[in-house]
Amino acid sequence: MITELRRQFNENFRQETYQGMLDHIEGQYNYRPPFRIAETPVFIPRKLKKQLIEACEEITDVIVRPDFKELSRGALLAGQEVPGETPHTTFLQMDFGICLEKNGELKPQLIEVQGFPSLYFYQDMAARAYRKFYDIPDNFSHLFGGLDSEQYLEMLRRVILGDHKPENVILLEVEPEKQTTAIDFIAGKHMIGLEPVCVSQLKVHGREVFYEKEGRLIQVEKIYNRVIFDELIKRDDLPREFYFTEGHDVEFIGHPNWFFRISKHTLPLLDSQYVPKSYFLNEVENIPEDLHNYVLKPLYSFAGTGVIINLNRHDIEAISDPENYILQRKVEYAPVILTPNEPAKCEIRMLMLWEQGWERPLIVNNLARISKGLMVGVRYNKDKDWVGGSVGFFEAD
Repeated sequence: MITELRRQFNENFRQETYQGMLDHIEGQYNYRPPFRIAETPVFIPRKLKKQLIEACEEITDVIVRPDFKELSRGALLAGQEVPGETPHTTFLQMDFGICLEKNGELKPQLIEVQGFPSLYFYQDMAARAYRKFYDIPDNFSHLFGGLDSEQYLEMLRRVILGDHKPENVILLEVEPEKQTTAIDFIAGKHMIGLEPVCVSQLKVHGREVFYEKEGRLIQVEKIYNRVIFDELIKRDDLPREFYFTEGHDVEFIGHPNWFFRISKHTLPLLDSQYVPKSYFLNEVENIPEDLHNYVLKPLYSFAGTGVIINLNRHDIEAISDPENYILQRKVEYAPVILTPNEPAKCEIRMLMLWEQGWERPLIVNNLARISKGLMVGVRYNKDKDWVGGSVGFFEAD
């Protein structure tokens, strides 16, 4: 997205350098991620950086409102509310599609906002790998607020572990070793000692929770939650003693309720030039005539499942539970990244942290996804190159 920098990168690109970077990432922890890692980082110019930060702040203004808990009350599903909710989320991320205005200027448009942790460990590791193998200018950074990687890691350690010993804080998932994002869990274990544990491995004695490690039962004092309830509900095959809704003597870092509170359910509450208009489907009195400009999204789904892009009236009329859907103005991603063949579209995820006691969350890191398909995602980019997971390097002010 910075013409001269992109030209230089593409001209200097060598397949063997890219392969060396992939081998380096695998060699860090003897594990190769199953998702595709893009050949290139994304270079973010100052003006777009300013817009992305401004967009995050405008959306945050809604989330920090005193009445936000009341506004998001309807997002909590019956039977899935977890006791011990924190005053606010700890992890916040916002996905923006990069679009073009009629005058040819870049402009970010919100795709989704989530009160749930993303790849906080892996993204720093990936950024360092890109910088090691490619010529990334010194005045570009993947981190914000003047942080370097060491300071960033220390912030993660403080926010996630706090005053607890690492062995008493676990990363909780459903079969973490089988998740597409397992590289982030492995990196977290090596970087701050965060043990990945499957929900089926937890032992419950009264209100206390334990996990077994090297023949010892270790008490869990704090849970860094990565469990998606949609996935857990489908896993009747997993033996379990631990149930989120029962209440235990554990602290959640990334309380599960915020996964629901800050989600697609938040989109209709937002009013910004960076947010396409969204409506709860059950509150839409008249179906728009230009449905081709809208997308239908289920409120309770993950990774794009159930989304209808090419929409017609029949699709809407066939919905039996419209209260569980939103109608969102479609975002037209622009092919703004030049590659050796066809240009690619991209999405930037801004990663934020909100430590308890802070007035507002801080932007700390980012994630980029590059696509040449109809949507951003693996199944839309099969057999394509210069696509996949990446990182944005932001030009300094």
